[in-house]
Amino acid sequence: MLISVDNQQSMEAFLQMLYLEKGLSDNTLSAYHTDLRKLCEYLTASDLDFRLIDINEGEIRDYLSHRQRHNLSARSTARCLSSLKTFIKYCLSERIREDDPLRHIKPPKIKVSLPDTLTEQQIEALLDAPDDNDAIGLRDKAMLEVLYATGLRVTELVSLRLDQISLRQGVVRVIGKGNKERLVPLGEPAVEAIETFVKAGRPELLKHSSDVVFPSSRGTMMTRQTFWYRIKFYATVAGIKVHLSPHTLRHAFATHLLNHGADLRVVQLLLGHSDLSTTQIYTHVATERLTHIIATHHPRG
Repeated sequence: MLISVDNQQSMEAFLQMLYLEKGLSDNTLSAYHTDLRKLCEYLTASDLDFRLIDINEGEIRDYLSHRQRHNLSARSTARCLSSLKTFIKYCLSERIREDDPLRHIKPPKIKVSLPDTLTEQQIEALLDAPDDNDAIGLRDKAMLEVLYATGLRVTELVSLRLDQISLRQGVVRVIGKGNKERLVPLGEPAVEAIETFVKAGRPELLKHSSDVVFPSSRGTMMTRQTFWYRIKFYATVAGIKVHLSPHTLRHAFATHLLNHGADLRVVQLLLGHSDLSTTQIYTHVATERLTHIIATHHPRG
C-alpha cells in the first residue's frame, strides 16, 4: 500500500528533526519510520485523503483495535504509540497542529518478562567454543569475550572502531543510543583476546584499510544479523539448548554482576540505560541473591 506524498514528506521532516536535534541512530529512526508507515498504510486504505498530521483520536483507536484483532503484541503496539506520541509532540512544537489526539489514550499494559540469560557455566562453554586456530575463530572469540565483559549491545559491538578501545587502560568508549558516550572496563580475558586477534587474525580479514575492530570475512563492518548467526552457531557447538536472543550475553553480563554483589546503579551505568527503571528488570536477581545469603548465613534461615 502506497502512502501519499504529503504523508511521506511529513514523516521525512519529522525524522530529519530527530536526526539533527536528537542524534538518534539509524536503527531507531528506521523503527519510527516503520511504525508511522504502517499506521498510514492502514488508515489510508479506508480514507485516501488521510493526513498523518491531522490524525484524530477515533482513527488512533481504530488502528489499535485493528492491531488487537490481529493479535499483534502489546509491546509492539506500545512502541507504535510511543512513535506516534513523539510525532505529535513534533507537530505541536512546530505549530503544525494545536491539539493532542493521544491525551485520552493509554498504552497497553505490557507483561514484564525476565530476560533470557545463561548460567556462568554455559557462558564459559560458549566462550570456549570458537576455534582459535584461524582468523574467524580468533575474531569471534574476541567478540564474545568483549560482549560478556562489557554488556554492549550487538550494534555497539559490531560498530566498534580502533580509537574506541584502549588496551593499555583496559577500557572501551561506547557510543550508545542518542550518541551518549560511556566508558566500560574490558577485563583481562577480553583485553588478551582482542590483542591476540589484532595481531594474528585481523590483518588476514582486512581487504583494505579500515578502522573497524572486528571486520567481516569481506573486510567490512559486520552486520548484527551475521554476528547473531555466529552466536547461535557457537551455542550449538557448546551444547547450549536454551533459547537465545541477540541480547543474551548482555543479560548474562548484568545478571552475573548482580549475582556477585554489584549495585544496580552501577549496572545501569555500564549498560548505558538512561533510566534506572529500565535496569530494574534485573532486580529479581538481587532478590534471589539476598534470599540465598539469608538462607546460608542467618541463624533462622
